[in-house]
Amino acid sequence: MGNTMKAVVFSKLGEIRLEERPVPVIRHPKDAIVRVTMAAICSSDIHIKHGMIARAKEGVILGHEIVGEVVETGPDVCKLKKGDRVTVNNETFCGECFYCKRGYVNNCVNGGWMLGCVEDGGQAEYVRVAYADNCCDLIPDGVSDEQAMLVGDVLATGFWAAEIGELHPGDTAVVLGAGPTGLCTSICARLYSPARLISVDISDERLAFAKRHGYADITINSSREDVEEIVKSLTDGRGADRLFECAGGKNTFGMAWQTTRPSGIVCLVAHYEEDPQKLPLRRMYGKNLVFKTGGVHANACAKTLDLIKEGKLDTAPLITHRYALKDALEGYRLFENQEDGVIKVVLTP
Repeated sequence: MGNTMKAVVFSKLGEIRLEERPVPVIRHPKDAIVRVTMAAICSSDIHIKHGMIARAKEGVILGHEIVGEVVETGPDVCKLKKGDRVTVNNETFCGECFYCKRGYVNNCVNGGWMLGCVEDGGQAEYVRVAYADNCCDLIPDGVSDEQAMLVGDVLATGFWAAEIGELHPGDTAVVLGAGPTGLCTSICARLYSPARLISVDISDERLAFAKRHGYADITINSSREDVEEIVKSLTDGRGADRLFECAGGKNTFGMAWQTTRPSGIVCLVAHYEEDPQKLPLRRMYGKNLVFKTGGVHANACAKTLDLIKEGKLDTAPLITHRYALKDALEGYRLFENQEDGVIKVVLTP
């Protein structure tokens, strides 16, 4: 381990650069240093680039979807040792505060989303992980890095969304958006045995991907088909029992509540690019909808790793493009422009 490393840096608004940075060191007894073997590019990285994440710090190393190998641990780290293969949680959490004790790790008073936002992340050769016993999960034998790659963030988001959606066997579930978040939400919704799993997007290519890999039973292209009408035609005029809004488009919030049946549940998973969203309470009155919103509580990563090992979750098909870390900027260009059928891009130091 040398003194410097290559890293992808949010240098300033609108600009991402590849730089040489110092290799991180232990700063707290509960820290670990992880040698990154693979890191993914996330839509949130693009949001940071364009100033949509106000708390993101210029100069921070990006990356919060990370797989790697532990190379050093602080004296208070108990569960990890040098050589362990781990996924790194996108959220930093102490495990001891009011929120952590209740499983609400996104709201940890000592952490939250830190890596790749306000603390240096993992699109680099090494990353320092705070509260490492909490924020690293051991990859089971027989599970590859690519199989585990999405556990710490986008799969955690899908797993959390499906859980709070309170799905029941026989439900009709609709997922708006067939990007990485929507597809991960769909595959996790499958765990609850819905009668119909419907994927909605404006890209025929992504909808075909969802159908081909079993992430959807039915697909709807909302650019030319009436989503509400089709879903109601499949449900005796009621609408979706559970709807997951993973698109964050200009019209998708309205589509979400209108497509959901009375007394159904709408889960707002997406990060909206524009702040104002209309809540037409008079029109909604009487539908008795339940809305669930907010950032993922990535508190079940070990469980999702077990489900991967058992063959019940498979997100490896979502990794469509691979780049060496030195070619990260080309990976960013392709991902941001959604070229060549890209779903997820991973970087390998």
